[in-house]
Amino acid sequence: MTSGATPAPAGRRRGRPRRAEAAGGGPATRDRILAAARAEFAERGYDAASIRGIARVAEVDQALVHHYFGTKEQVFGAAVAAAAAPATDNLSLRPDVPPEQLGQWLTGVFFRVWENPVTRAPILAIARSAITNDTAAGIFRTFIAGQLVGRITERLDAPDARLRAELAAAQLVGVMMLRYILRVEPLASADAEELVARLVPAVQHHLTGPPPG
Repeated sequence: MTSGATPAPAGRRRGRPRRAEAAGGGPATRDRILAAARAEFAERGYDAASIRGIARVAEVDQALVHHYFGTKEQVFGAAVAAAAAPATDNLSLRPDVPPEQLGQWLTGVFFRVWENPVTRAPILAIARSAITNDTAAGIFRTFIAGQLVGRITERLDAPDARLRAELAAAQLVGVMMLRYILRVEPLASADAEELVARLVPAVQHHLTGPPPG
């Protein structure tokens, strides 16, 4: 190297933002990245969405996205967890619900989340990507199995508790898919209170009813 030449900047490991960039991070930046990720996955689908696009929408450097979340798969997983938090958090807050009221309580949790546009929008954004991409579907399925079904299973005292929890979750998730994503009529326009009244007995039966035969 000739005298007086400026040395080339040292390379950065992927996912490690410059100190100045990291200093501007924090919970607000992380939340902004998650919101941008949901928007990108909703608009472009899982395949077309990219870390670069998410960073552009969030107005941060790509390295900061990697710093907080890692790969695109990990960003999607974090977005799933954040979108579903209103439901999964509620499942942890009421350990005192008796077995005979589990159906009413669980159905109520689902409908409170899905009927509120603020909590429904991010779940819809994520669910649409999961429908169209195998990788996204796998991440979504793992979350549902580990968080949603897992927390319901913990409330049941039966040898087939896992299957019961999955059937109850399938009943409610299926209704939400038909009502809000596929918009199948008349389910899409039906009164929410009527749907809750119709669903509670079925969900309760899955959870605590006698086995077939």
